Amino acid sequence: MTAFNRLPYNGDMTIPIVSTKLYIPPSRPKVVARPHLIQRLNEGLHRKLTLVSAATGFGKTTLVSEWLAGINRPAAWLSLDEGDNDAVRFLTGLLAALQSIGVDLSEGIFDVLRGSHSPPVESIVTAILHPIIAYPNDFILVLDDCHVIEDNLINRALAMLIERMPPSMHLVMTTRHDPRLPLPLLRVRDQLTELRSDDLRFTLSETTGFLNGVMGLRLAPHNIELLEERTEGWIAGLQLAALSLQGHQDAAGFIQSFTGSHRFVLDYLMEEVLRKQPVSVQSFLLHTSVLDRLCGPLCSAVAGDADTAAGSETLAYLERANLFLVPLDHERQWYRYHHLFAELLRQRAAQADSGIHTAELHSRASRWYEDNGLEVEAFLHAASAGDIDRAARLMEGRGLPLHFRGVINPVLHWLHSLSEDELESRPSLCVMSASVLLMAGQVARVQQLLHTAEAVLDEIHSPDEDMKDLIGHIAAIRATIAVSEQRPETIIAQSQRALEYLRPTNLPVRTSTIWTLGCAYELQGDRASAGRAYTEAASISKRIGHTLIQVLSMIGLGSVQETDNQLVLAVDTYRKVLELAGEPPIPVACEAHLGLARIYYEWNDMERAEHHGQLSLQLSRQLDRSDRFVASELFLARLALARGQLAETVALLAKSEHFIKQHQFVNRLQDWAAVQVLALLHQGDIAAASAMAEGHDLPPMSKAKLRLVQGDAEAALALLDLLGEQAEKKGWADIRLRATVLQSLAHSQLKSNGPALQLLREALTLGHGSFVRTFTEEGEPMAALLREAISSGIMPEYAGRLLASMNSGQAEVQPANSGQLRSSGAPIGQPLIDPLSERELEVLRLIAEGLSNHEIGERLFLALSTVKGYIRTIFDKLQVKRRTEAVARARQLGLL
Repeated sequence: MTAFNRLPYNGDMTIPIVSTKLYIPPSRPKVVARPHLIQRLNEGLHRKLTLVSAATGFGKTTLVSEWLAGINRPAAWLSLDEGDNDAVRFLTGLLAALQSIGVDLSEGIFDVLRGSHSPPVESIVTAILHPIIAYPNDFILVLDDCHVIEDNLINRALAMLIERMPPSMHLVMTTRHDPRLPLPLLRVRDQLTELRSDDLRFTLSETTGFLNGVMGLRLAPHNIELLEERTEGWIAGLQLAALSLQGHQDAAGFIQSFTGSHRFVLDYLMEEVLRKQPVSVQSFLLHTSVLDRLCGPLCSAVAGDADTAAGSETLAYLERANLFLVPLDHERQWYRYHHLFAELLRQRAAQADSGIHTAELHSRASRWYEDNGLEVEAFLHAASAGDIDRAARLMEGRGLPLHFRGVINPVLHWLHSLSEDELESRPSLCVMSASVLLMAGQVARVQQLLHTAEAVLDEIHSPDEDMKDLIGHIAAIRATIAVSEQRPETIIAQSQRALEYLRPTNLPVRTSTIWTLGCAYELQGDRASAGRAYTEAASISKRIGHTLIQVLSMIGLGSVQETDNQLVLAVDTYRKVLELAGEPPIPVACEAHLGLARIYYEWNDMERAEHHGQLSLQLSRQLDRSDRFVASELFLARLALARGQLAETVALLAKSEHFIKQHQFVNRLQDWAAVQVLALLHQGDIAAASAMAEGHDLPPMSKAKLRLVQGDAEAALALLDLLGEQAEKKGWADIRLRATVLQSLAHSQLKSNGPALQLLREALTLGHGSFVRTFTEEGEPMAALLREAISSGIMPEYAGRLLASMNSGQAEVQPANSGQLRSSGAPIGQPLIDPLSERELEVLRLIAEGLSNHEIGERLFLALSTVKGYIRTIFDKLQVKRRTEAVARARQLGLL
């Protein structure tokens, strides 16, 4: 078994990543062989789940560890604690445990978890199952101490995993109480093996073997019987009794006085054990009880020992003395105390007469973790120390706040523990709290916190740089809220205020503000400014590792490219988004899938359009209080309509209408009405479509289409001429193309064939050979115009392909030079033996635009060496040696 990846420390030891956890089972302790239990565990391997459920101290972990030591299967082990009662942290640990035995998990799934507060459970479980199925060996996954898990999201993930996991995987759970899983169903299906307290109690022979064999006590049989009776086979009680009996002069008298409940006995024996230890060891145990994970240097720091080697020496002594120390790695560098032992040590340390100041111990631990680059652990101990100022500073991170890295639940838990007075006296903490709540989707209290911070800041007449930065951060948060409310003027005002006040080095917040400006510009129709803002935000966020803003910025950039009719470039951008979003993707990646769905629909590739549309719908369900679910459903409704699936269209429209009204997404009513009108026209019900249009403010393009169907071409032209002028003035390429297509049809309806063909020529030119359904959806009137265009020699190749598409009705027809791949992987329409890939075509187009290698790299987010590699490949395939020759050859072949 291999350990999880670790970071070097001081050259002579290692510190594991991810909360200092290593995902291997504890080393095999000194135990009495229990062959009957081992046999039951072996016999249960054909079932899905083995549940070892008993109260504390019954040897659950010891038994499973002993079993694994003798079984010839890889085993992934994850020890759980209170901190794992968080879906992101739990799933990260689960994935790392699987990785430790060689399950091939992509790094993308970890990225998803780091950037998610409420992880997409179903998608993640599905993503886990694929590599598990591909894993070549039968294996065991152990989840130790599952009783700490109360989170419903985690329990849902475990239930899904158990339901779908392959026969090659066996799950073992140790717990103090039964987990919230469908255990009755698993019993009925014979998929569950159960070991409980009665199974785990030591028998008399096992008690004899443990006391006299393992612990070397040489007790008389009647004393063993008495001790077994008093402890009722409770292993922890036997172990503590044995430790107390070592060196005891009157063993019989001690056993006679040994009585009481488990808790009483344990408290009593703890005093016996502690009292027998040297004073220095007692002090070490009490001081280090505040730690969840132990290593020598950390223990020395917390115990206040100047000798850094002392901690490692004491840990070695504790392990030799069998004092409830569990190794967490094979190198014996990281340990933890037995949970109950740690709990009682903490209780003893908290007593007034202990002389222990736990707040100071947590502060020492926090400083050590911070010095060793483990900021999350440093923050948690600062919070436990009650050091608000230190915890707040650590929460802000070194350049990138913890919640920007996905550490949301621990930060939220700490913030909720603070009083109003503690928050109000620290405006910086109010602002950071508002930022965390906004990212967690808890918007209700955000404005209140911002107002509280502003009330304090308003009293400061000459704010310093820190105060100005807070003012800027407040404005940035308000700009983000305004994005969700689609209020561009507010976004711009607050974003500009943010950039004015934010410190130049506060790149995470400045970058998110640049993104909000891009959103505002796009809402206003200023696509050029939006594109520049998105490009800048994407570049900076990539450099500083702010993945969420990078994803959002790339989505915005893809949207601008799409509306600029740069469909191939937009496809590539959306695909980059999905790479960044990981596998499974974070929910906001629904926008990239929806963008791809729209483009494939335009290219008449209905299968891919539906695939991405469905993925968009699934991801949008995971977004809290978002209208993206409606956008996905309306797209699928339009797709179903194009396929002639009227019943499905009607059902989807009814569902989306209910959702719009339920959540009061009034901004989506116009889009819904536009698709509803199309559905009514498809049914030939022009009267109902007209009535629907009168009751809703349809988009201008939809109004013009309805006028054409009604036979009122002049009214349609009046709308389209105005829309076309506006589109040309503002540079709206998509609107201009669609308006020109409808203008040509309007003139054709008015028998003005000359203007109709001229406008069709213009539309075909604007389409760049990349648009299909914008033309073909207009039916027979467009087919007649295309036939006339071909006979008149107007772009016959493009017009012919469109006409063929309308005649065949096949979804496989693609636009020329779209860069789309056939199933064989070869781009369509390329007369080359070795066709150019989509990326190579994109680089070629940028070469033709005159961009340098460096500029191409910046445009496509590629390293310079990568760009040069693409250019060499392009030259080889085109059989040229220079850029000018490549462009000329490509144009000759119709690639440009």
